[in-house]
Amino acid sequence: MNKKGKTNDRERTFLLITIPVLVLFFCFNTLPLIKGFIYSFTNFKGYGSYDFVGLRNYKDLFTDARVGRSYLFTFKYAIVCTVIVNIISLLLALGLNAKIKGKTVMRGIYFIPNILGGLVIGYIFSFFFTYILPAAGQAAGIEWLSSSILAKENTAWFGIVIVGAWQAIAMNTIIYISGLQTVPEDVYEAGAIDGATGWRRFKDLTFPLIIPFFTINMVLCMKNFLMVFDQIMALTKGGPSQSTESISYLIYQNGMSGGQFGFQSANAVLFFVVIVAISAFQMTVMGKKEEQL
Repeated sequence: MNKKGKTNDRERTFLLITIPVLVLFFCFNTLPLIKGFIYSFTNFKGYGSYDFVGLRNYKDLFTDARVGRSYLFTFKYAIVCTVIVNIISLLLALGLNAKIKGKTVMRGIYFIPNILGGLVIGYIFSFFFTYILPAAGQAAGIEWLSSSILAKENTAWFGIVIVGAWQAIAMNTIIYISGLQTVPEDVYEAGAIDGATGWRRFKDLTFPLIIPFFTINMVLCMKNFLMVFDQIMALTKGGPSQSTESISYLIYQNGMSGGQFGFQSANAVLFFVVIVAISAFQMTVMGKKEEQL
């Protein structure tokens, strides 16, 4: 067989491997997305017949108080978690990247939360917040810790932030460590000659060189935290009094069992547009910052 024949066989093999993947992707990703978009223009309840209602669902989204509260909570949660996770992850990465004994083992330990299921972690922390922490608060005579923080409207979201941040820190730390390892030692040696140490060394040397990794973490963090679902399901189920109801949980709860399939499909489409817009904005702003540095 000549060289051209071998090339054709290889291309044919690649094509045969790719087609099943594309079919599965279309069936389980693209097709549901298209159907959801179509349902967003209907009054479909999730069962039975339905009628097309045009843009009514989209108009109602902007006047529904429950939808508005879920967006406010989700944005508050995502912003707070993104800031906390990136600060802690960067500090941990700087520590774990230092020349210390056993740092490889420590990196493995810090990554464990990321490989555990969100629901599993949520149920474990739910038990901790509901029973262990109040018992410790009562024993220590701390009144505000004597009852579950998940049972109060003004503190329940703190529990969700703790769980979400604890699990997300692992991946962000690994990404920052990867970024720190790309910084040449020559840069630090040259900086040391100029007297760059401590905070100045980080601000003027380290951070400008790892800003692409900072951009990745910021975009991924915001996207993942905006889509928070597992922690809500395991810890509060949107309570108390719908104070911790995220957009994803609202779409699931009212769309699947609340008879609002069409309305929540419109909510899902709007939410998708919002996430894409925020991610594009972050990439644009951070990209300009990278060019300036």
